[in-house]
Amino acid sequence: MDLPSLALILQSALSPIPDERKAAEQSLDQIQYAPQHLVRLLQIVVDNNCDMAVRQVASIHFKNFVGKNWSPHDPDAQQHKISPADKDIVRDHILMFVAQVPPLLRVQLGECLKTIIHSDYPEQCPRLLDWVKHNLQDQQVYAALFVLRILSRKYEFKSDEERTPVYHIVDETFPHLLNIFNSLVNVPNPSIEVADLIRLICKIFWSSIYLEIPKLLFDQNVFNAWMVLFLNILERPVPLEGQPVDPELRKSWGWWKVKKWTVHILNRLYTRFGDVKLQNPENRVFAQMFQKHYAAKILDSHLNMLNVIRVGGYLPDRVINLVLQYLSNSVSKNSMYTVLQPRLDVLLFEIIFPLMCFNDNDQKLWDEDPHEYVRKGYDIIEDLYSPKTASMDFVSELIRKRGKDNLHKFIQFIVEIFKRYDEAPAEYKPYRQKDGALLAIGTLCDKLKQTEPYKSELERMLVQHVFPEFSSPVGHLRAKAAWVAGQYVHINFSDQNNFRKALQCVISGMRDPELPVRVDSVFGLRSFVEACKDLNEIRPLLPQLLDEFFKLMNEVENEDLVFTLETIVDKFGEEMAPYALGLCQNLASAFCRCMNTAEAEADVDDPGALAAVGCLRAISTILESVSSLPQLFVQIEPTLLPIMRRMLTTDGQEVFEEILEIISYMTFFSPTISLDMWSLWPLLMEALSDWAIDFFPNILVPLDNFISRGTAHFLTSKEPDYQQSLWNMISYTLADRNLEDSDIDPAPKLIGVVFQNCRGQVDHWVEPYLRITIERLHRTERSYLKCLLLQVIADALYYNAPLTLSILQKLGVAENIFNLWFHMLQEVKKSGVRANFKREHGKKVCCLGLTSLLALPADQLPVEALGRVFRATLDLLVAYKDQVAENAKGEDAEDDDDIDGFLTDDDEDDDGSDKEMGVDAEDHDEADASKFRKLAEQAKSFRPADEYDDDDDDDDFSDDEEVQTPLDDVDPFIFFVDTMQVLQSSDPLRFQNLTSTLEISYQAIANGVAQHAVVRRGEIEKEKLEKASAAANS
Repeated sequence: MDLPSLALILQSALSPIPDERKAAEQSLDQIQYAPQHLVRLLQIVVDNNCDMAVRQVASIHFKNFVGKNWSPHDPDAQQHKISPADKDIVRDHILMFVAQVPPLLRVQLGECLKTIIHSDYPEQCPRLLDWVKHNLQDQQVYAALFVLRILSRKYEFKSDEERTPVYHIVDETFPHLLNIFNSLVNVPNPSIEVADLIRLICKIFWSSIYLEIPKLLFDQNVFNAWMVLFLNILERPVPLEGQPVDPELRKSWGWWKVKKWTVHILNRLYTRFGDVKLQNPENRVFAQMFQKHYAAKILDSHLNMLNVIRVGGYLPDRVINLVLQYLSNSVSKNSMYTVLQPRLDVLLFEIIFPLMCFNDNDQKLWDEDPHEYVRKGYDIIEDLYSPKTASMDFVSELIRKRGKDNLHKFIQFIVEIFKRYDEAPAEYKPYRQKDGALLAIGTLCDKLKQTEPYKSELERMLVQHVFPEFSSPVGHLRAKAAWVAGQYVHINFSDQNNFRKALQCVISGMRDPELPVRVDSVFGLRSFVEACKDLNEIRPLLPQLLDEFFKLMNEVENEDLVFTLETIVDKFGEEMAPYALGLCQNLASAFCRCMNTAEAEADVDDPGALAAVGCLRAISTILESVSSLPQLFVQIEPTLLPIMRRMLTTDGQEVFEEILEIISYMTFFSPTISLDMWSLWPLLMEALSDWAIDFFPNILVPLDNFISRGTAHFLTSKEPDYQQSLWNMISYTLADRNLEDSDIDPAPKLIGVVFQNCRGQVDHWVEPYLRITIERLHRTERSYLKCLLLQVIADALYYNAPLTLSILQKLGVAENIFNLWFHMLQEVKKSGVRANFKREHGKKVCCLGLTSLLALPADQLPVEALGRVFRATLDLLVAYKDQVAENAKGEDAEDDDDIDGFLTDDDEDDDGSDKEMGVDAEDHDEADASKFRKLAEQAKSFRPADEYDDDDDDDDFSDDEEVQTPLDDVDPFIFFVDTMQVLQSSDPLRFQNLTSTLEISYQAIANGVAQHAVVRRGEIEKEKLEKASAAANS
């Protein structure tokens, strides 16, 4: 397509008529992969004779196409969508135009250049650095700096070998940069264009030193030359001429940005490279040099800069914040504190404290946009820019590190403010100073709660100076009172009425006419709920509290609101049942609003997105609190179903874990799994096959619930065919060579779920599942996955031993599989600890699988194999019993039915130590916990065992003892004894040959197992009677 035709289509893409616009977009889609299309787009972008709107559309299409297709994530699927010839033309020409186009277009070309450099440098762009060096010495300085900024940023966060290219870039370009920087700093009456060039140099320097100091800068002469220029910029006033009047434009003005980047760089040098204690030996010389020659100079310049605001001058918030960060980092260093000390009182009382006080900008925002006031107050990103937050941090650090010198005088200063405030008539009260004083008291909460004489006076301070502000005529003081009360609520009140009074005031604050007061009251309430020793203080107020909560959630998206609600639900547990449906309905509505806001903002860190996650977490907390009331889940399901459906698509990637937890609760605690809930199965499968493999351990939980609690529907449904879809997913996952062993742990666990829950009903799936399991086993290196795959075989043997053994023999792998299995059962580490099958559940599965073989007739299991299986089973039963006993230790009385001689030869050397059996402390904690108490814990249990352990220590995660399975009702000792009795009665001679050839140690173990089985029968019967009695009494 020629240029005029392409320009015409781009013009149509701007049409106000939807049909014309849609047709143009379709045409662009059809021709986007045509040869030279990308080149023609670039020609239009740089054509000064073309309409600016058309050039802008072309630049956006150019950027999007380059971003998607220059270096695609899937090389095979996107191969040759941009021809090598077109790439060469774009690479050769984009550099010369990037500085010539207007800023609006430069932004788009800059993004393209970033994509190209990140993909191609240095291999496909061997001449790029030469081009930069040439233009740094020519007339194209801006273009060279612009490109060098992108190039250096590629390596900003790279470490070690990946960072090596940046050192070459620094060696080649920094001498030229330094000359340019020096000449720019010395320009008399510099223009704003000079500021733009200096800012680019600062950004290049920042990216180049972010993680490591390049060797060039270890040369003290070179480094000093740079520092002289940075200190020059730091100390000289910003030009007055040209400064915008508008505050928003002013802080973004070029010269203030230069000041900000200079402070940023000096902070980075100081905090990362200037501390002798933090550095490795080779950097210590640099740190000593920096401390000796520059750190104090920078501190002095910073103090001078802050003095500007003391006398009413202007500094941008971000600059103040960064300067105060430098000061905070200086407090702990003796040499720096010595420099700071003579000016500390002025700094603390005339600069820092006023910054902590409520100010004109706060009042303006409070009055004109209270929602924005709340957002900024609770946004951690805002803290990076906030002088108030930086002031609080400085005071905290000063009192923490230099409290002996400063705590008393600072508290005296605060007390004087309280005193002046109390004595002044209402119209002259220093409300804003009181606000700052309360903020200071709240900031120093931890220190004051530990330090006498202040510790003893805290209750009196609250009663005299904080609680009265709950009824202040000034809104920001009412809000601050609620916040401070929350900070100190955990102290021991000598008069419990003071606690009650504060609680009542905080609750009343939730109905305050001012939105920020209501939000701060909710924030404070969370601390009161946590600290409340007698829930009767709050219980009668629950309906009122919840009502106020949801009024607030309709007004503002704030995750701290949800945190407080979670705290209440967690504290009151089942008592929340009457409110559960209403809570879920309100939280579901709030979630949808938050997601809509987050999508509009296109920012996952937006407060709306964070609040959305909080809403889902609160729903999970509610579901857990009413888990013993299954009918409630039936009522709640219609409210949550639309959210679950929508968030199982790519729309829900940011909240996927939370959604899966809710689905897990709904599929486990509901009386039955409804057809509506079953409609989520295909969505789970689609997500798993498409993009959600990282969430496989979380997805396993609801899939397990679907199969184990909806077994009949799983087996009988044909539209959709759940058995087939499960097979498709598992076979694809196990066969995928691109997936790491650690990615697929849930797959064999799901096969086990099928065999355990569908006994006798899925014979036709045994061979396919065994075939794919064995194929993966042959190429698996990680021992934990090998254990899981062998457990599939054990589950299949327990499901149907004759069928399974015949399949293994048909596949010609029976001998190899059993050799591997027995080897892994016997394998120990150097310490003597078992290397494999360390979890209770894994041992039990293996016991049941091997025991199932013992009942097979001689023509299926030869006598020599029978003896080997019998011994391996006895060893496993020993290990299983010891682990169960160890897990129960401390909770039950000492077991009197110890099995005499219940030790293997290997164990005798170790005195039967539980540690040598491979049981660790984490295995103990969960043994007798109530089944499925928290599904979140189940999700953890399905995580790969070696997620944090290179040695495949799968016992790091033992929570799968909590998972409910049909095997829970099968006692392996009773099952073993019953199986042996069947063998004895069906083939007495075979039984006699087996037992008579046993070593004495194994005969002792076998006798012990028989005795223990008798004990277990009695215990199980007793448990049944107790349950029946409890049910009858309830």
